[in-house]
Amino acid sequence: MINVAVFGGGCFWCTEAVFRMLKGVTSVMPGYGGGTMKNPSYEDVCSGKTGHAEVIKIDFDPALISYKTLLTVFFATHDPSTQNRQGADVGPQYRSVILYNNVEQKRDAEQFIAELNASAAGGAPVTTEVKPLGDFYPAENYHQNYYTKNPAAPYCEIVINPKLEKVKEKFAALLAQIPATE
Repeated sequence: MINVAVFGGGCFWCTEAVFRMLKGVTSVMPGYGGGTMKNPSYEDVCSGKTGHAEVIKIDFDPALISYKTLLTVFFATHDPSTQNRQGADVGPQYRSVILYNNVEQKRDAEQFIAELNASAAGGAPVTTEVKPLGDFYPAENYHQNYYTKNPAAPYCEIVINPKLEKVKEKFAALLAQIPATE
C-alpha cells in the first residue's frame, strides 16, 4: 500500500532531489499546494498572490519508510524557523508547510513541531504551517526531476549539491541504492 505525504520546504528542486534519495519513496512530484487559485502556473505562484507554496508530493511505502521518518528528513533539510524564506528564496511560495492527508498525519506533524519547539528552548520557533492538503497541482514538466536533468546548473551545484551531501552523511541508512524514479 502506497501512502502520500506533501511537504513544502523552499524550492521544490531541492526537496524533490532530497526525497528521491530515500528507500521506500516510490515517486516525488513537485507542484503547488496550500493556496486558493485553481490550476496555477509557476509564474502565478511566484507572484505570491495565489496562496500556494512550492511543494512536493511524495508517494511512499510505509512498510519501508514511516511518515515520522519523512518528517525527520523534512525538518533536517530546511530551516523551519524562517517565515516565507529558505536561503535566498524569498516569498510565501517558499514557506515551510505540511499539507496533511488525514488526522494521523496532522497529529504526527503537530507533535513533531511541538517536540522541536520544546527541544530548542530559547531558539527560533518553528513557523511551519500544518494544514489540510486540498488540491495539489503538478508543476510544469521542466520542473520535474530538475536536479537529475540539470546537475551542472549553478543552482544545483551551489544550493542542491551541499544539501544532498548533508543528507548522505546524516541519513546514510535511509538512502536507496538506486534513486526513486517516476
